[in-house]
Amino acid sequence: MKKKCFLLLWVFLLPGLLTACGGQEAPPPEQETGTGTVALTVWGAEEDEGLLQELFASFQSHYAGQANIQITFQPQSESNCKDVLLGDLEGGADVFAFADDQVAALAAAGGLDPIEDSTTIRNTSLSAAVEAASVGGTLYAYPLTADNGYFLYYNKAYFSDEDVQSLERMLELAAQAGRRVAMDWSSAWYVYSFFGNTGLTIGLNADGLTNYCTWNSAEGPIRGVDVAESMLAIAASPGFASMTDQEFLAGVQNGSVIAGVSGVWNAVAIQEAWGEDAGAAKLPTYSCAGEQVQMASFSGCKLIGVNAYSRHPEWAARLAEWITSEESQRLRFERRGQGPANINAANSPQVQASPAIAALLAQSEFSQLQRVGGKFWDPVSEFALNMAAGNPAGTSLQAQLDRLSEGVTAR
Repeated sequence: MKKKCFLLLWVFLLPGLLTACGGQEAPPPEQETGTGTVALTVWGAEEDEGLLQELFASFQSHYAGQANIQITFQPQSESNCKDVLLGDLEGGADVFAFADDQVAALAAAGGLDPIEDSTTIRNTSLSAAVEAASVGGTLYAYPLTADNGYFLYYNKAYFSDEDVQSLERMLELAAQAGRRVAMDWSSAWYVYSFFGNTGLTIGLNADGLTNYCTWNSAEGPIRGVDVAESMLAIAASPGFASMTDQEFLAGVQNGSVIAGVSGVWNAVAIQEAWGEDAGAAKLPTYSCAGEQVQMASFSGCKLIGVNAYSRHPEWAARLAEWITSEESQRLRFERRGQGPANINAANSPQVQASPAIAALLAQSEFSQLQRVGGKFWDPVSEFALNMAAGNPAGTSLQAQLDRLSEGVTAR
């Protein structure tokens, strides 16, 4: 990989150097597929550790006759894997899980090399997952899941299929029951829901780093302040609560939350909490500027990357292939309820029968790949948290949106 040329030169020069220093023969270099010790470090989500350890054990057993493979797992959030890895590429994990919106930056910084033989991956993975793992048509990572999006979970004991079509109706019923509908407004990822289908836009500029943003627009059928006013109305409902994903799940389990916006990673826990009453659907509409607007969503995939600076690149690639194989993705669905990126696994009857996956597919019509630069997150979160608090200082909504747009588009 990055050091390949240097290592080859060193292999050729080393015997001569040692002979000049005392006539000793250089020991043969350790072969990548030899019987020596291969130490690999893997970064992944903390909640995936049990599953990954199971996959590590099967990988080690499969290759037991070829090398002594030692695998160390270290929990690392998939959402900020890029920042941690680029802080110390040579000291980073050999294999790591990350969200697909980081692939371009990782490739540009030299953290990922193009996958040399990508034909099999392209032929066996969903096209959207291949696109998400590619930069300029070149594949840089191994597709793991095709479900990194969000939708609505709801308790059927409180809502009918018709009720969950409207957020306002859900909030009304939740308030009557003394319960809550939850959504995380501290995360800009979820806040995109309110702006995505309004004609107000956000995205990456041609440089692939900076953003454009019209969320503060004062023109058009729906203005930025219209969205802000709708968010304030939602926040004012006694049936609503802005909760982190962890708080949402805790509320589901203690009965205080009867609906919320989340993803497939919570499918198993919600099923356990609500049993036969567990329901899932596309996001509802919400009232904005006198009309019902379908809530949008970001979509994406989880990917497995191989560090371009790995000391054992071939073994790291083998492990990445093992973690993302059809069999492993089927197991991931069984254990974690996560939607496969592998075509065969995704089309299996078990996956197709999953309410969470069905809801995600229904929401996909109103979603787009998450492609925003790093300046997007904090300004949107700051704005949304103030909306969740009811704009206590009474600050001009237009002024807040202008500040949001300025922060998001900063260079």
